[in-house]
Amino acid sequence: MIEDELSIAQAVAARLRSEGYIVEMADDGPSGVELVQRIQPDLVVLDLMLPGFDGLEVCRQIQRDRWVPVLVITARDSEADMILGLGVGADDYMTKPFSARELVARVGALLRRVERGAQRTDDSAVGGGIVVLGPVELDTDERRARVDGEQVHLTPTEFDLLLYLGRQDGRVTTRDELLVQVWGYDFPAGARTVDSHVRSLRRKLGADIVRTVHGVGYAVDARAQSSERA
Repeated sequence: MIEDELSIAQAVAARLRSEGYIVEMADDGPSGVELVQRIQPDLVVLDLMLPGFDGLEVCRQIQRDRWVPVLVITARDSEADMILGLGVGADDYMTKPFSARELVARVGALLRRVERGAQRTDDSAVGGGIVVLGPVELDTDERRARVDGEQVHLTPTEFDLLLYLGRQDGRVTTRDELLVQVWGYDFPAGARTVDSHVRSLRRKLGADIVRTVHGVGYAVDARAQSSERA
């Protein structure tokens, strides 16, 4: 956990430890990067507002050589900050004040998704292929995305979100369904996380790749229907 507010860091660490997690802490950007590089954690809880350099730079540096799931927490509550965090590799986003119970639930869900991703990789020899969504190709074996043949970096969450939407044959999918099926959440929270990830996908892949159905959820645009081949 990389957090400069000691009271928050201690409270969150105590709650995570009570759930059986081993927690190490840093209180500024440079020491956070050094800690992550040294211990190679399974997950990072990261504050955006840090001394030394901010959480966005921390996220850039720790994702450079080895992907690690990142849950961002911050007092800033703007959509621009969420998009920036997702753009440098964060997987989820919570604003202060937050419930310790919800944070623990999100940590658990993120780690379960990592385990499922590893299982999919192990099983890739027996299945998988290419999902085509208009100009976008998702290689489900290598977990790579291409737009008009050019590779585009997607975070694991972005990849899973687009893949799930692409396999719905145009069906409109609610935010709650996406939180269960993609994020693995079993609690009614995180709708803004879904919205931010969709905006990030549009920024990277084009505004038309996912359409919004107001009051319902999201769907792959009819002009970009999914086809899948081995």
